[in-house]
Amino acid sequence: MNFFDKLNGNISQNQSLLFVGLDPNPEMMPSRYESQDIIAGLWKWLQFIIAETADFVCAYKPTLGFYEALGIPGLELLHKTLAAIPAHIPIILDAKHSDLNTSSIFAHAVFTQWHVDAITLSPYNGQDHVVPFLVYPDKAVFILCCTSNLGAEALQQYPTNQSPLYLQVVKESKTWGTPEQLGLEVGTTNPEVLALIRGVAPERIIMARSIWAEGGNLKQILEAGLNDSGDGLLIPVPQDMLGNTDLSEQIQSLRAEINQIKAEIIQENSTCSVWLPNVCFLNQHPQQDLILQLYDIGCIMFGKFVQASGAIFPYYIDLRKIISNPQVFSQVITAYEGILKNLNFDRVAGIPYGSLPTATGLALRLHCPMIFPRKEVKAHGTRRVIEGNFQPGETVVVVDDILISGKSVMEGAEKLKSAGLNVNDIVVFIDHEQGVRDRLQNNGYCSHAVLTISEITTTLYQAGRINDEQLLAFNEG
Repeated sequence: MNFFDKLNGNISQNQSLLFVGLDPNPEMMPSRYESQDIIAGLWKWLQFIIAETADFVCAYKPTLGFYEALGIPGLELLHKTLAAIPAHIPIILDAKHSDLNTSSIFAHAVFTQWHVDAITLSPYNGQDHVVPFLVYPDKAVFILCCTSNLGAEALQQYPTNQSPLYLQVVKESKTWGTPEQLGLEVGTTNPEVLALIRGVAPERIIMARSIWAEGGNLKQILEAGLNDSGDGLLIPVPQDMLGNTDLSEQIQSLRAEINQIKAEIIQENSTCSVWLPNVCFLNQHPQQDLILQLYDIGCIMFGKFVQASGAIFPYYIDLRKIISNPQVFSQVITAYEGILKNLNFDRVAGIPYGSLPTATGLALRLHCPMIFPRKEVKAHGTRRVIEGNFQPGETVVVVDDILISGKSVMEGAEKLKSAGLNVNDIVVFIDHEQGVRDRLQNNGYCSHAVLTISEITTTLYQAGRINDEQLLAFNEG
């Protein structure tokens, strides 16, 4: 079971958006657990917290730093704590990991040895740092995009309050992974900040932090952070509540308050947005609705656009917006699946970095392991060419988003083959045509495309989305 399903299962089962921080902070430990053996006292406290809250929360969040501060006994305490958490409740390891050199081996350790379900990461090193964690399609990451620390305002609000850095982090990190695998960590006491982030990322899970400031308004936080369905927001249990002997009663009271406010918000905002194609063809393309939606959400644009190669195209394709639209993304994955179900392979490989969310979605949908060839081999860390687990001799299907020259996808395929893997098929979402499929075939690869650019253009013209001038520019281009 992947993290997203596991989390939603517990939200439904326990009727709770609450998560608990399992932090062995000696300064917060209740006096009744104090003893000469501080580790033993902390362990008793943590056991008490888990026993009192397991039926009323949706997740646990141990903070790695508190355990590390206690040395080797602290790390041993962490492993005991992880083992004590009921298996059906997801674990989010609060690590704020940010070291590019160790990202691959750390991801392997926390996900395969420690068996946590999700981890918090710093965004500063970009997608290259995050992708080693995303090759585990049943796991998840939370990207720290905002903190309540006053000393961080000079950075977070840069360059202006209208276009702050933290919103840029949200916009960029959304392109790194699917909504099922990448959420946001937001520390703030300001509902307006939470509302801005929700507006940019309506499809993401937000793990709220630092909301219990003096004078904080729980209803305003929920109104700002919940999505249109009344979900997508995780609320922390107040840290000072965890030392109380009546913890179970207090957390049930808090859960009831949150659920009551949530129900009121859902009732007030009960609307349903439905996309309609507004056209009817006698002979429509099988992917007509998908093509029109891609155009309507801005993934397909017409004009004069300079490509990375320097060539000028009369259109531009930006598929990064797809993963921010779950309905459209699901249709894209289904379209890929229609091709992949007729192919033979052991693993799915995504080409960095644009197709990694798609490869992740396919790995989840097909229950098939995912790997990816690195863009470049680092001069530090493990220096791995391929991220993820595999065995030489296995067959890999390569997934990419757009096929223009075929250069990047063939370079990726060659890296996979250099590791002893077999690559026969390359599946892309959009083929720009112009002979690239023949080029791939001449290099020993069989290519498959969900759509071609001419199919897209023809459908858009028939639907009245583009005019005669735009169609002529495409044909001449």
